[in-house]
Amino acid sequence: MTMDSAPARHTGQDGTGPAGGITGITGITGITGTTRTTNTGTTTNTNTSTSTTTSTAGAAAVRRSVTAIHPPRGPKADRARAAVRPERVRRRDGIVPLLAADAFAAAATVAALPGAELPLGAAAPLALALVALHAQAGLYRPRLAPSALLELPALAGRAAALWCGAAAVLAATAPGDALGWSALLGAVCVQVVLACAARGAVNQLRRRTRARRPASALVVGPGAGASAVAAALHGRPEYGLRPVGLADTGPAEEAAAGVPVLATHEDIRRAVIQNSVRHAVFTRPPEADERTASLVRLFHDHGCRLWLADPAGTAKVTGMRVAQPADQLWGYAVQPLLPRPARPVERYAKRVIDSSLAAIALLAAAPVMGVCALAVRISDGPGVIFRQERVGLYGRPFTLLKFRTLRADAHESATRWTVAGDCRMSPIGSFLRKSSLDELPQLWNVVRGDMSLVGPRPERPFFVAKFSSVHPGYEARHRMPVGITGLAQINGLRGDTSIEDRARFDNHYIDTWSLWQDLWILARTAASFFRFRLGGS
Repeated sequence: MTMDSAPARHTGQDGTGPAGGITGITGITGITGTTRTTNTGTTTNTNTSTSTTTSTAGAAAVRRSVTAIHPPRGPKADRARAAVRPERVRRRDGIVPLLAADAFAAAATVAALPGAELPLGAAAPLALALVALHAQAGLYRPRLAPSALLELPALAGRAAALWCGAAAVLAATAPGDALGWSALLGAVCVQVVLACAARGAVNQLRRRTRARRPASALVVGPGAGASAVAAALHGRPEYGLRPVGLADTGPAEEAAAGVPVLATHEDIRRAVIQNSVRHAVFTRPPEADERTASLVRLFHDHGCRLWLADPAGTAKVTGMRVAQPADQLWGYAVQPLLPRPARPVERYAKRVIDSSLAAIALLAAAPVMGVCALAVRISDGPGVIFRQERVGLYGRPFTLLKFRTLRADAHESATRWTVAGDCRMSPIGSFLRKSSLDELPQLWNVVRGDMSLVGPRPERPFFVAKFSSVHPGYEARHRMPVGITGLAQINGLRGDTSIEDRARFDNHYIDTWSLWQDLWILARTAASFFRFRLGGS
């Protein structure tokens, strides 16, 4: 088993970048009671006392005084309304037409089979199976530029799987009515053509509807990249997003004249509510810096759909699933920011496996634990088990159990790193630490449900608060139950190693989690169990 985290080195990221504005964008709405942007990019005062400003001073004034952004006036402008919950937005994502198109393709294919080789009653189960296959392939995920032709390989593969399965079932239940190879190939081809045509019609109708009634959107990011994305959205109405402002997450620098820039968290919240913003387009991953990450919860609470556009072409998303086939926004790679599904069945299986293996390991390791306890008692005196508060799933504290390897008062143990070679550590404690035998009592934590066998290592509350404010993504480690071993530990990130590297490995483990990966990590841990390494606190 691998050891606790005890790094003394940690580096932060400031996530800064150049500020910039949208130049030449027309129709971006003005700022209530302060300024109004015109289609020439200049700023005019709308208060009772008029004044003229230079472009530089006007840009600075925009950044300082932004309070809210209103949608443009007109007969089609939506009224500002209160924030909506995410569930309401998802129901308006428009997957029903695609579901209907796929169901129509399956039913029409059954009806088109020559000689009535399949009863019409088979259309319903085939349609349901096709919808399930398309959902598994991500063909119902939101897209800015959907294309039925780009989806053609996925449609063909799922159609072939569907009809091969249908032919196998028919051959098993009614051998006399089994589908021949020609009928099977014809059914696949007919369904692919119908599904592609129906989806193409739905996509075309969506593009026209979006162009007529675009939804309000905020572009989130620093500098010229955000300005370029906003300009692309404004110039291409077929994407259905109307930029109403920039949420600049870079340093407080001078913005371009005539650009409504939202500089504070409160400004962004007001703009979301007053403009009924339905979409937020990030120009870099939300975990890139602390301020950008804090906006994810704001947009989620107001029911906004989140997107990631990559002006630089180098963004790498952590914790999000990449949509296939690839989507684009006027040449910029774009994808919806979708949280990984909860997968309750697999999570329950993980819990069952953890409890079973931990209980078996406790029984098998009982003699070893007895010897360790006796050695600690003789070497260091009373107090064999060391108890310490750690942070677990969703930030909930729990009491972690270990064999005591050093003497320390309660305050020191909660706020001080301890590594191998600590002067307070006895020879027995050093042996237990290097061999990871001091971790054996944590099997009881696993049986109780405080921990898992595999997961991010739990840390003390003092250091969780400290590192969460310094390292982007550190707090996201608590999305999964903490564990005795993990991906970071089997890669040598234990003891005096980088906190930033550990957080990156832990989040990658969570993002790509599977039961097989857990078994692989356990096997790697067992293989290295008796190798002495430098350990952590």
